[in-house]
Amino acid sequence: MKIHEYQGKEILRKYGVATPRGIPCFSVDEAVEVARKLGGRTWVVKAQIHAGGRGKGGGVKLAKSIDEVKSHAGAILGMQLKTHQTGPGGQKVRRLLIEEGADIRKELYVGMVVDRGSQRVVLMASSEGGVDIEAVAATSPERIHRVTIDPVTGLTDADAGDVARRIGIPQRALPLARDLLKGLYRAFDETDASLAEVNPLIVTGDERVIALDAKLNFDDNALFRHPEIVALRDLDEEDPAEIEASRFDLSYISLDGDIGCLVNGAGLAMATMDIIKLYGGSPANFLDVGGGASTEKVTEAFKIMLRNPHLKAILVNIFGGIMKCDVIAEGVVTAARQVSLKVPLVVRLEGTNVDLGKKILAESGLPIISASNMADAAQKVVAAANAR
Repeated sequence: MKIHEYQGKEILRKYGVATPRGIPCFSVDEAVEVARKLGGRTWVVKAQIHAGGRGKGGGVKLAKSIDEVKSHAGAILGMQLKTHQTGPGGQKVRRLLIEEGADIRKELYVGMVVDRGSQRVVLMASSEGGVDIEAVAATSPERIHRVTIDPVTGLTDADAGDVARRIGIPQRALPLARDLLKGLYRAFDETDASLAEVNPLIVTGDERVIALDAKLNFDDNALFRHPEIVALRDLDEEDPAEIEASRFDLSYISLDGDIGCLVNGAGLAMATMDIIKLYGGSPANFLDVGGGASTEKVTEAFKIMLRNPHLKAILVNIFGGIMKCDVIAEGVVTAARQVSLKVPLVVRLEGTNVDLGKKILAESGLPIISASNMADAAQKVVAAANAR
């Protein structure tokens, strides 16, 4: 789950992480009122969407007067902001953050993720802030410093101080940087975050250390412990199909292709998408119905896939373990009839009750293309999609 920058900063402040003063708003009039309330001579008008690269896309503007605040707010609110993370369609801006200006002397980067290899949280820090960390990793990997954090001790003063020095924090500001990094770790740990990123972390002219941006993502599987974080969810920022899928406990992610995939199990789903690509096709979605899907659940999965106007064919790839092939077959037949299926459907079944499942499909009277294995299924669905 993702949240907005201003929401992330509200959380970080609770853990002692310094941020600029700022207030979210939803209209131009509110933006002007907020700027006057904040006072000062400069303000930053920032689009609030769940994507990075907002500045490059025109979603972050510096204002040196109230009139400029009004002008920038009017231009940004309602715009279809396109960044490298939104895709070509962009994302509509519905919220703004108005912040006080900052005296930026140095831009740095800090972030925390879970490293699956060590099964621990890793702090990453770099002197190259304000740019994509992926670009730094590709061109100057030696400028990224990593600290693997012991879950028993947490981020220690020694490790926090050492990494702060390595990225160029001035000596006088080291105590502030150390406290900020430790606060960032506590926030990451206690909120069950999957990502905590500050880019840029700035050093000001008077040597304060401030989180100028904040990006927090959270582990969906831990949200039951954090209703206060669930309350921050902005459904306008999410794919309507993915929202609908979550209501039926389906794992669904929209992709850019034209072949729908319905699979049981995340690993098999990934393999299915890979083999479709191998044979020249392009998956339209990741869709895992899980190990205990009902006929109703499979029907809803079909309905969600068919909302994609670019869909040319569907591949159902099921390995029946906990999930029985006859249940999937019944769901496929029911769904195909309910939605008046008009795209080719390829089905590969294997496992528990496979013969019964194939019999249900064969006797359905529907134009279902049967496949004997994954390679056969992928070839047939790609051919069917290309024929349309």
